[in-house]
Amino acid sequence: MVHFKTLDNGLKLIVNKMDGLMSVTMGILVHTGASQESDKEDGISHFIEHMMFKGTKKRTSFQISDEMDRIGAQMNAFTGKDMTCYYAKSTTGHAAEAFEILADIFLESTFPEEEMVKEKGVIIEEINMNEDTPDDLCLDLLANAFFGDRGYGRNILGPKKNVSGFTKADVKYYMDRHYVPDNIVISMAGNIDINLAEDLVLKYFSHLERRCCKRQEVKIELQGKSLCKRKDIEQVHIGIAFPSVKRYDKHYDATQIMNVILGGGVSSRLFQTVREELGLAYTVYSYVSTYAETGALSVYAGVNAGKYKQSVDAIYKCIEDIKRKNISNEEFVRGKEQLLSSSIFAQESTSSQMLLFGKELLYNGKVYDFEDRVNKLNAVTLSDVLDAVDMNFDDKFKAVALVGAVKRPL
Repeated sequence: MVHFKTLDNGLKLIVNKMDGLMSVTMGILVHTGASQESDKEDGISHFIEHMMFKGTKKRTSFQISDEMDRIGAQMNAFTGKDMTCYYAKSTTGHAAEAFEILADIFLESTFPEEEMVKEKGVIIEEINMNEDTPDDLCLDLLANAFFGDRGYGRNILGPKKNVSGFTKADVKYYMDRHYVPDNIVISMAGNIDINLAEDLVLKYFSHLERRCCKRQEVKIELQGKSLCKRKDIEQVHIGIAFPSVKRYDKHYDATQIMNVILGGGVSSRLFQTVREELGLAYTVYSYVSTYAETGALSVYAGVNAGKYKQSVDAIYKCIEDIKRKNISNEEFVRGKEQLLSSSIFAQESTSSQMLLFGKELLYNGKVYDFEDRVNKLNAVTLSDVLDAVDMNFDDKFKAVALVGAVKRPL
C-alpha cells in the first residue's frame, strides 16, 4: 500500500508499506547537490552532509552513533550531483526512535566549530583518497571533460581550498536556499504503519516555515574535451562519454536497453569483447546518467598500460557496431529482461524502494508506479531501441579521460 501526503508547508511524504517484512528504511531527500553550487560553494553540499552527524542541540556526535547502535539501526547519507539523501534503516519496532534521531540531525544540527575543523581534515583526506583511487579519478575527470568545471561537471568533494575555508555563515546561506520544505521529500519503505509514519513527519516537520527553494537552472554547455592525468600506476583507466537522453525522455527506456546490450552486464558487447575475447581488462562497462536537462552515456575500462590503445580501439569497435544498429532480437530480449528483473528485484529491498519512491516524487512530482514501469518496459520494441541509437553517440561532443602512465590525451 502506498500513501502520499503534502504538508501545509509544502514538504512531501511518501510511504510504501511492505507487509511481511520486519524492517523499514526512512529517507530525507533534498533536491540539491554539486550541480547547484557556485564556484565559492563547490563542495559545500557534501560538507553539510558530513557535518549533519557531528552534533545537535541535544546529542553529541558520539550520542548520535551510540543511540542508533543501541536500537540496532543503521544511519548514513550521500551526496550526488542533484540530490542529497539522509537515511536510516531499523527494525519495525524501533522505527519511531530511529526517525526521531534522523529528524534531530536534519533539523537541529549545530555545526560546532571544533567539529567543523576536524571534519574539514576528514574530507581533505577523502579528497586525497579519491586522488589515489584511479577509477574514481577517471570518472571525475570524464565529467569535467564532458560538462566542464561547473554544474554536473563538478566533483562532489570540492577542492581542498574551498573545504578548508567553509564557515558557519556559508553553511547557513546555502541551507537557507535549499533545505526548505518544498525542496524536501521524506520517503519510507518497509513494514511501518502508515498512520505512525504520517504522525512522525507531522510531529517533527510540520513546524517548518513554508518557503520556496531558490534553485538555479543548470546550464548545459557540453565541452567534448579529451583530458588525461598522469599517474605512475599499473593500469590505464579509460572513460568515454557521449550525449544521451534526459531523465524523462520518451527514449529513456529504449536507451537503457541499448546500454545493457553495449556494456550493462556480463553478456554485453564490451564485456564479451574487451574482457572475455581479448583479455584486455578486468573491469569494463557502460552506464547512462540522466538529469532534468541532459544525459550522458559513459564507458569505463581499467586496462593494461601497455595495451590501452588496443583497448580503446576495441571499445570503439563495439560502439561503432551499435551505431550501425547491428542489434539482434536475441540481444534486445535479453537486455529488456535484465531491466525488468532489476525492477522486480528492487521491489524486495526497502532501501531501493525508499529511493525509487523518493526520487520519483522529488524529481517528477509523481508517485512511483511499479506496474506502469513494467508496462513501459514491456512496450519497448527493437525498433524503439534502434531509434534510441540516434539519440546517443554524437561524436561532436564526445569526451574522453585517461588516468595512468600516459603522456598525452587520446
